[in-house]
Amino acid sequence: MRRLPPRTLRARLIAGLVVLLAVSCAAVGVAAVVELNGFLTSRLDEQLSEVGVRFPASLEHGGRLPDDHDGDEHGDTRRQAAGTFGARLLKGTVTNAAVVPASGADTTDLTVDLTSGDRHTLAAVPVDGRARTLHLSTLDEYRVRATEGLDGDVLIVGLPLEPVEATVHRLELVAGIVFGVALALTGVAGAFWVRWSLRPLSRVAATATRVSELPLASGEVALPPRAPAADPRSEVGQVATAFNRMLGHVEDALTKRHASEERLRSFAADASHELRTPVASVRGHAELALLHPGPVPPEVTRALERIAAESSRMGEMVDDLLLLARLDAGRPLESVSVDLTHLVLDAVTDARAAGPGHRWTLDLPEEPVTVTGDAHRLHQVLSNLLANARVHTPLATKVTVTLETDAGTARLQVHDDGPGIPADIQPAVFDRFTRADRRRTTETDGTGAGLGLSIVAAVVEAHGGTVTLDSRPGSTTFTVELTAGVPA
Repeated sequence: MRRLPPRTLRARLIAGLVVLLAVSCAAVGVAAVVELNGFLTSRLDEQLSEVGVRFPASLEHGGRLPDDHDGDEHGDTRRQAAGTFGARLLKGTVTNAAVVPASGADTTDLTVDLTSGDRHTLAAVPVDGRARTLHLSTLDEYRVRATEGLDGDVLIVGLPLEPVEATVHRLELVAGIVFGVALALTGVAGAFWVRWSLRPLSRVAATATRVSELPLASGEVALPPRAPAADPRSEVGQVATAFNRMLGHVEDALTKRHASEERLRSFAADASHELRTPVASVRGHAELALLHPGPVPPEVTRALERIAAESSRMGEMVDDLLLLARLDAGRPLESVSVDLTHLVLDAVTDARAAGPGHRWTLDLPEEPVTVTGDAHRLHQVLSNLLANARVHTPLATKVTVTLETDAGTARLQVHDDGPGIPADIQPAVFDRFTRADRRRTTETDGTGAGLGLSIVAAVVEAHGGTVTLDSRPGSTTFTVELTAGVPA
């Protein structure tokens, strides 16, 4: 399984600190071991020079010492360190090989049994008086030096590398323990240090998280307090300063946008309110002119009828705009017990009368469904959904209205098997002035202004409910969910 690198900046900084320290410790340790090994080896080479070839020269008689231990002709071990190796070669063949025993050991026989490989290794040692390392299977590693004897033979003397290796291994062990403890302590201390150093950055992240959870789409927004200031000379302080400056710009922009929205809502409310009277007046004069008893040319009659129809349509649009402005302002709706089943029956009856060419069906529960809300506005929601299905589907389209309750939720669905809503329109279908046919026409009813579904969404939201759309060719369903029941 592939191990992923640390994801957070804190983990990366700590890991990087530990890795750098580990590399530094390893470099120091390797350098110390190499230097100590070289120093001890050079000292061993100096000892080899001091030892000379007295011991290997004394091996000519087989390495057995006489009883008097005079050391003149048989393996002279005087002033020889324990473990000193000596060998005599004649014409490339090892004739004698012996090792000085440890103090107190048997010294009657110093000879060493060498393997054929060891003999070949000794025979290959250059006779130049320089020290080099050999590995003898019988005796392990030795530092040896070969020189020419007086009798035409080759004398090899060596000292064991075991003391050197033991000292080096001890240094490696001590260095490993010390460096391991240092890495552990550095990791813990580094974690606390990095955590302390990055505290301002954590506060910036916490502030950004709180900002991301705010509803910034509309309305007045109160941003949380700014991230605590840090040293502007540090990178973390620069990030905090830049973030606070950005929050300031965002807050200014949101404040200006909210003020603009408020001005627009106020204008829409004032304009709608002011337009109601002249529109009603125009409509009244048109209807009064149509009631004139005298002869009126057909063209004038047609013009007056159109004026009356358009003024009526404009009055409905003004009422819709005024309703949206009131809902945007947060004005509460009436809150009474509403029989949603009765509203559905009335709305479908009206829709059947307005669209006899469609097939209207009902699917209602046996028990009445009751919600708390504004009966008039909820009826408007039903009327707009049914009008939308009637206006935007061809004749003979089947429209099914379903009402059901589930776990304290009243669910109302208006389904039709018409052509469906275009995919590019669906994301904005509940926005104001959104229409499936973007071409403006005067041959439409009140729903053609693109306010019907936006009123549905606003009224349902004011009741604490939700409205959703699921549309594809041959199937379009609007689903309204409200809290069922009457509060105690």
